[in-house]
Amino acid sequence: MSADNQSSNENPLDITPKYNMAFIWLICCVAAMGGLLFGYDWVVIGGAKPFYEPFFDISDDTPFMRGWAQSSALFGCLVGALLSGILSDRFGRKRLLILAGLLFTVSAIGTGLAWNFTAFNTFRIIGGLGIGLASNLSPMYIAEISPAKMRGRFVSINQLTIVVGILLAQIVNLCIAQPVPEDATSGFIYESWNGQYGWRWMFEAETVFAASFFMLMFFIPESPRWLIKYGKSELARKILAKIGGADYAKAEVIDIQNTLAGSEIAHVNFGDLLEPKLLKIIGLGVFLAVFQQWCGINVIFNYAQEVFSEAGFGVSATMFNIVITGIVNLVFTFVAIYTVDKIGRKPLMLFGSLGLAGVYAVLGTGYYLGSTGIFMLLLIVLALACYAMTLAPIVWVIISEIFPNRIRGAAMSIAVISLWLGCTALTLTFPYLKNALGPHGTFWLYGVVCVIGFFVVLTKLTETKGKSLEDIERELVD
Repeated sequence: MSADNQSSNENPLDITPKYNMAFIWLICCVAAMGGLLFGYDWVVIGGAKPFYEPFFDISDDTPFMRGWAQSSALFGCLVGALLSGILSDRFGRKRLLILAGLLFTVSAIGTGLAWNFTAFNTFRIIGGLGIGLASNLSPMYIAEISPAKMRGRFVSINQLTIVVGILLAQIVNLCIAQPVPEDATSGFIYESWNGQYGWRWMFEAETVFAASFFMLMFFIPESPRWLIKYGKSELARKILAKIGGADYAKAEVIDIQNTLAGSEIAHVNFGDLLEPKLLKIIGLGVFLAVFQQWCGINVIFNYAQEVFSEAGFGVSATMFNIVITGIVNLVFTFVAIYTVDKIGRKPLMLFGSLGLAGVYAVLGTGYYLGSTGIFMLLLIVLALACYAMTLAPIVWVIISEIFPNRIRGAAMSIAVISLWLGCTALTLTFPYLKNALGPHGTFWLYGVVCVIGFFVVLTKLTETKGKSLEDIERELVD
């Protein structure tokens, strides 16, 4: 960055823009559909699990097959996140989000038509590619196009759509699945409509939403910050003017240009990732991303059958309980949207870390003492509520705003890849941890992780509430 850019600490124009809220909501909601598909594709497998496992002859005696079926999409996520880091700073956010929509569509159709276990996992990996792209690009795009004072709210909408996608998958699964006797055997389920066709329709239902996202993405603008980086300032100015008026656009263009040295226009220098100050910020982003996964909540979604079975619930009751958790997840995400730009990122992260640690301590004790029924369900719901209003959305907000304009796509992809690596490890290890430590010991372990996360957030995280992306960059990196 050139020395004369230091003057950018002062706002180029003292203005009070009048925002075109309808336009902002429209483009952010379309981009956030990537989150909806992320959530649906991510969770639909949990409800389908009791039915596709007998079809593919997966049992307790085949832990690798069980883990691979649950986590194959995660390997696609890793590749998708890597591709987004390599390509998004070069080709922009919009085109890769269009690609994500296409991948989701192909995956939904193909998984439902899967003729064997290999085909099933191949199409799940294709869906994972879409998740990897969307999970990186949707919040990044929204952060880059949203005004600073409301950026947290709009980026949190991406988490809201993830939660809506999760709830949608849970409701679709519940509506499609036919009642199953509590003592149903694997052979009975295999011969039933659920075992032959029901699980297929659960995946196929995503096609409607995936195809809609694919088509709608053609009609939203490219990120103005990416356009300015590639020397298309006039086009960026027109988009920003539509967001906040001509004066707002002029000020934003000047401020964004001031964070880019001349050599960085239309050029991606991956060597910037090795700058000591940026490495420190990337390290924090990586920790927060992994922490969001290793806090343990996702095992409730991916292994709902085991989690609720240990708490004394049968298959049909588990399907209903899953919908309850989805509703709680949705309701408390609205709490995050309301509070993220009022309370701030750091206080919510601290509350979530400590709150989850406390709930896990009680939940683990409940499993240890053999507690079952409504008490255990309430504890699981309480953990989900705590997560939904804190770690789930706030981590996405933070990693979408702490990296500099010149290398945001690549830096954020490192954090997102780390998130999916953490999620892959969590998903693959849960069956082994449960067998080795029991459900009580497993949740106590996740509680220890939450305590560690609390102290890292307390000592390392800087508040970003109300600051422009350019101000955050100057504060953290320059």
